Amino acid sequence: MTPSRPYLIRALHEWIVDNQLTPYLLVDCSIEGVSVPQEHISEGRIILNVSPTATKDLVLGNDTVRFSACFGGKPQHITVPIEGVLAIYARENGRGMVFSNDSDDDTSPEPTDDGGSSKPHLRVVK
Repeated sequence: MTPSRPYLIRALHEWIVDNQLTPYLLVDCSIEGVSVPQEHISEGRIILNVSPTATKDLVLGNDTVRFSACFGGKPQHITVPIEGVLAIYARENGRGMVFSNDSDDDTSPEPTDDGGSSKPHLRVVK
C-alpha cells in the first residue's frame, strides 16, 4: 500500500483551514531534499506556516510539499520531502498529528511469523 502520511497531511491541512485556524508543519531539516531558509532552522527543525495567506502555489503532493513564501521580506521556494514532515497542527490550539520518523506508517499492522498480522499499534496524539 502507499504511505498514508501525504493523505493525512492533506486532510488535516484542509480540516485546520476549514476551522479558520493556521496550519503549521514541523519539519526535520536533516532529511535529504529539504530546502528551507537555513537561518530559520533551530535544533535541526523548522516550523512552517502553510496557511493559504502565508503561501503561494502550495502543493501537498504524495512525495513532497512545495510552496513559495516570504521569510524576512524575501520570497523563497520551499521543498520538503513527505518523510521530512514530523507534524501538522493548528497554531492556535496545537490540534493535529505527529508522525514517526520511520518510513512506515505507525498504523500499519506488523507481520507475524505465521504470515498474519498483529493488532494495529495506534497512538493517541493530543
